[in-house]
Amino acid sequence: MKIAIIGSGGREHALVHHLSNSNKITKIYSIPGNAGTEEISVNIDLNLENFQDLYNFIKKEQIELVIVGPEKPLVEGLVDFLESKNIKVFGPRKKVAQLEGSKIFTKQICEKFNIPTAKFKICKSREDTFLFLSSSNFPLVVKADVLAAGKGVYICQNVDEARTAVNEIFDGKFGKTDQVLIEEFLEGDEMSFFIISDGISFKTFNTAQDHKRVGEGDTGKNTGGMGAYSPSSLINNDLENKILNKIIEPTLKAISEMNEKYVGFLYAGLMIKNNEPYLIEYNVRMGDPECQTILPLVDSDLLEIINACCNSKLETHKIKWKNKKSMCIALCSKGYPEKYNKNVEIKNLKKFKSTKDNFIFHAGTKSYGNKIVAVGGRVINFVNISDSYLSSRKEIINQIKKLNWEDGFYRSDIGHKVIDK
Repeated sequence: MKIAIIGSGGREHALVHHLSNSNKITKIYSIPGNAGTEEISVNIDLNLENFQDLYNFIKKEQIELVIVGPEKPLVEGLVDFLESKNIKVFGPRKKVAQLEGSKIFTKQICEKFNIPTAKFKICKSREDTFLFLSSSNFPLVVKADVLAAGKGVYICQNVDEARTAVNEIFDGKFGKTDQVLIEEFLEGDEMSFFIISDGISFKTFNTAQDHKRVGEGDTGKNTGGMGAYSPSSLINNDLENKILNKIIEPTLKAISEMNEKYVGFLYAGLMIKNNEPYLIEYNVRMGDPECQTILPLVDSDLLEIINACCNSKLETHKIKWKNKKSMCIALCSKGYPEKYNKNVEIKNLKKFKSTKDNFIFHAGTKSYGNKIVAVGGRVINFVNISDSYLSSRKEIINQIKKLNWEDGFYRSDIGHKVIDK
């Protein structure tokens, strides 16, 4: 079977790596891929915004399954387009991808179906927003109603910070928008909760804890994710049942009432307080770096799971999990998430290969002849599975030190909340 993975990050390298273990696959194409996917698949440099070119290539190479990694092609309707051409594709359609594409779309579903979430206000102009802020209690959260690669969220301690956030959003920092979302600030612990769905039934797909802030101790600016661990230390049977009954199932009911179905991964970003879940946001794909953290724990053929979803047969398929803990630490370009140098060589990287318990997933990398260079902010994901988060963290840091890339930095405290308890 020939398959194609859409995307170029650490999530996509992880997908390619784990799918390559299936004996049913004869060839994998990564579109466009990175220096890591190049070693185990065929990289094809196509413009992801040109759906017709993508289709022409898929047809020409007789690709039988397309898996969409990142959110942007999903929100822009790539699944709808490929389905209209009778191509088997894993991922949600454009209408339901609004769960991530529009935070306001999600909030309106929460309101209609009584899904627990932060109180909110939708503001349709800069002036309306400033007026609302003048009588608001702080801290509060200001969110851009567009895709913002995990960066369009501001936690504001006072009205001046909130006004700055609103100005940046309406000035187009994350793309054109004519509305902004203001939310109450929820206290508690964050958790990432995943399901996989075939449009008829769904199964849970583990949990994780992401570390968004750039600095040690969860300080500094928001990033796409500096590291993660799985499973979350917060999960228990009672909490899982509450998440499914109060959040996941009502959301899928809402989708069904739109005469739509949800096929793909669904990622609920949650706040947990006193063992009660509140929905912060949805993502309509696997998280990054959560995907790199969770997939090494899967003890089943990933292709069979995804195929079962595409064929509406997930209910009959059992997903097996390793009884291990997993951690991922991102090695980033110095300066990230602000300005950083590009095309910086990473020497000795080719010597690092994934093993049974240690995994290395490329993100912002590119090959130039025999050289591998960093072209993105998050560059390499180091992952380890073991019986304890502490031993995984020690092993990962040991690997990063062996690489000794002087133009990179990382957080050495990933998992601190669970390790330092």
